Amino acid sequence: MSNEQEHIEEHSSPIKTPKQLIVTVVLAFVVPIAIIILLVNMVVTGTKTGAGSDALSGEAIARRIAPVAGFELVDANAPKVFKTGEQVFAAVCTACHTAGVAGAPKMGDNAAWAPFIKAGYDAMLNVALHGKGGMPAKGGNPTLSDFEVARAVVYMANKSGGSLPEPA
Repeated sequence: MSNEQEHIEEHSSPIKTPKQLIVTVVLAFVVPIAIIILLVNMVVTGTKTGAGSDALSGEAIARRIAPVAGFELVDANAPKVFKTGEQVFAAVCTACHTAGVAGAPKMGDNAAWAPFIKAGYDAMLNVALHGKGGMPAKGGNPTLSDFEVARAVVYMANKSGGSLPEPA
């Protein structure tokens, strides 16, 4: 055994000469500045719209700044114009009765509507007005009048094999 000990340089720096130190210090300043300049250049000169986009057209800008909720001024003394059964179906009922959502009978499916038509107009109207199962009262639109709901019930039943008279 010799008295010589091995010298292990575990914690030595990779920079050995003054020239390496100067290069490292200069690059530590130059590289981040160059990256920042390139990023600023990319943000300032880059286009933000895709090919064929009309995001900056007058119509698109008007749609973006339009109020979220619209309103109509209505004369309170004017006579109410009731919607037809077809209009109520298109606005409210079609969401469920076209696709058969939550067990709703599809409009035009005579077999699915037969038990409801057999139960009678009053039973169908009661379900439409007050809801049943997954169907909310008035199809989820409380602004509809009972007369408009009745028209929608007759419209859907008649398109699905029934022959109910239009409500008076």
